[in-house]
Amino acid sequence: MKKTNKFVVDTNTLISAFLLSNNSVAAQAYYKAISKGQIIHSEETFNEFCDVFVRPKFDRYLPLDKRIIVIEDLKVLAEIAPVPNKIKACRDPKDDKFLELAVSSDAACIITGDKDLLVLNPFQGIPILTAADFLKAF
Repeated sequence: MKKTNKFVVDTNTLISAFLLSNNSVAAQAYYKAISKGQIIHSEETFNEFCDVFVRPKFDRYLPLDKRIIVIEDLKVLAEIAPVPNKIKACRDPKDDKFLELAVSSDAACIITGDKDLLVLNPFQGIPILTAADFLKAF
């Protein structure tokens, strides 16, 4: 595994971490990533998270005002990293942004449950792990 302490956490994993209980695997992975290093975003990945997280379908889990606080906290907590190069490697092109971020930031890993990303494990030497596998590996 890489020596950096930067972690890319995809949108669905972050949403699960914030909407499920603190004992959920996604939440445990999120808190472990914070304790071990730095969660990183690109402008594109952060904007995707924000756009999805404010959708009305999540109102039943957490009120919008609380979700906005989570977004504000994450913006302070996470590092926004530049992504100078485009990558076209994922069978779902919308997921390429996570590969681009991980490669440009020399991330320790990508944490995801997305099968379109998981099938690429490892990508250019960067592990792509489920939240459960991240908890075991780190």
